[in-house]
Amino acid sequence: MKRFIIKSDRIGFSIWEETDLKEALELWGNSNVTKYITADGKMSIEDVKTRLKVEIEFYEKYKVQYWPIFLNETSENLGVCGLHPYNIKDSVFELGVHLREKYWGIGVAEKACNLVMRYAFENLQAKAIFVGHNPNNKASKKLIKKLGFTYTHDEFYEPTGLYHPSYLITCNEFIEVKNKLKGGKIIGKNK
Repeated sequence: MKRFIIKSDRIGFSIWEETDLKEALELWGNSNVTKYITADGKMSIEDVKTRLKVEIEFYEKYKVQYWPIFLNETSENLGVCGLHPYNIKDSVFELGVHLREKYWGIGVAEKACNLVMRYAFENLQAKAIFVGHNPNNKASKKLIKKLGFTYTHDEFYEPTGLYHPSYLITCNEFIEVKNKLKGGKIIGKNK
């Protein structure tokens, strides 16, 4: 059974381990998942192994990674959602989400991103969260707007060779967006 570091009523976030190569290959070995992540839209087995190693190293060094997401009731892997260091000196993290095709378009990405953002602000004392997307990925653009991010600039992303529209959200902006959607105060220390 997986140990979850973030958990909601339906999904849980685990930590990548070296033994998780099969799940990493199922996700990042699928060219439909990676078509906006790399220049040629594909990741080789070696690329996936390297990606898994990087995620593990990020967690060891920064306590963040693109965490694997699981359905609580079946333990089925949905993909990943999490944080990477972006500007650690200023407490800014980068948000990312990659889902298995089966879970596209049904609200999983939005739910997962909101949980991760809340975790970043409450538990990591993030000052802001950065996110960028491949300019051809319309679904990511729509999700980012829904999450309340504000466009800031285009930033060159070496793996795709493209300038990616880039966005930022501060803790106060996150609170505002969530309060407008749900009403009432949502931010408080986890007990």
